[in-house]
Amino acid sequence: MGKIIAICTSQKKGTAKKAVDQANILENHGIEGDAHAGNWHRQVSLLSWQAIEAFKARGALVANGCFGENLIVDGIDFAALPVGTRIACNDVLLEVSQIGKECHSHCQIFHTMGECIMPTQGVFAKVLHGGAVRTGDMMEVLAPSAGEAAPA
Repeated sequence: MGKIIAICTSQKKGTAKKAVDQANILENHGIEGDAHAGNWHRQVSLLSWQAIEAFKARGALVANGCFGENLIVDGIDFAALPVGTRIACNDVLLEVSQIGKECHSHCQIFHTMGECIMPTQGVFAKVLHGGAVRTGDMMEVLAPSAGEAAPA
């Protein structure tokens, strides 16, 4: 089980996302109003709170949304989940579609720190079923086929 620490959205691509208290996640689309939502395989981006905190401990000055992540979750190591893993939160059902993302233009974080965590720690998912999420909601990793809870 994990807990949503932050929900972040942006209206334009290429800008840092801003934290919001709640969001409506639309089936086969992503977070309503987010520039990265759409009919493709990277509808929602997820990053573990632990990965961000470890990066901060190495001297990074980053705020929620700086990596372009939609959901920051405490207690789930997203990078360890295989593609196809399903994640549930309230009525929302996500399916991991991609692990990591190449940093083509090397973001500002890369230029400052010499690295960025999104290529190894960022996870992307498709929305199989939509619904509302709020900061503080619990998120559960489901077993790949049986639909039973798996340890996170």
